[in-house]
Amino acid sequence: PGAGKTLLARAMPAILPSMTSGEALEVTKIYSVAGLLRQDTPLIQQRPFRAPHHTVSHAGLVGGGRHPRPGEITLSHRGILFLDELPEFPHSVLESIRQPMEDGIVTVSRAQGTVTFPASFMMVAAMNPCPCGFYGDPTKHCTCSASAVTRYQHRISGPLLDRIDIFVEVPRVEYEKLTEEVVAEPSVEVRARVEASRERQRLRFSESRLVCNAEMGPVEVRESCQRVLE
Repeated sequence: PGAGKTLLARAMPAILPSMTSGEALEVTKIYSVAGLLRQDTPLIQQRPFRAPHHTVSHAGLVGGGRHPRPGEITLSHRGILFLDELPEFPHSVLESIRQPMEDGIVTVSRAQGTVTFPASFMMVAAMNPCPCGFYGDPTKHCTCSASAVTRYQHRISGPLLDRIDIFVEVPRVEYEKLTEEVVAEPSVEVRARVEASRERQRLRFSESRLVCNAEMGPVEVRESCQRVLE
């Protein structure tokens, strides 16, 4: 607790590349359908950052209703879905994320028919190592039993963990480091590197329906690797 996990996640949008005109139109259409498009913002140009509370319902996350409306997953399309305190989300809600993460779409079925919403998002999640938050902390004693730690960590299923590409441990930051006068790399410089990388991907997929490397399937991976070898 207090290590800066949430702050780090909320800084992510500042280093993401700008949306293309096509992506901006996609996001704007979604927010228009959801009734969330502001009159003073006819075209959404900032990548979405959605952070639903862990009490969110299945329909609130995936979408639903008598007349299906987009949920948080679709509202995160082309942006970030941030799930803070990940183990606190209901198991069924977390499992509903798996398929959209894989396919980039979410399907809502009702008696009247089936609706498919776009859901190409980056999921960022944060969690403590145990219920009290101090398991493995070098200075503060953890008050949780071994079984409580195991149960807490096992709330996240293996298949969901398999779909997360990067795991980062965020240790406690000592007061001395917080008060040091260190010139850190600004977000604008990080963003420039991300933009350069994304531009290379745009050129790579200029004749394809794909947008970035994350959307590549086995066929595209083989083709790209073959071009590099040649």
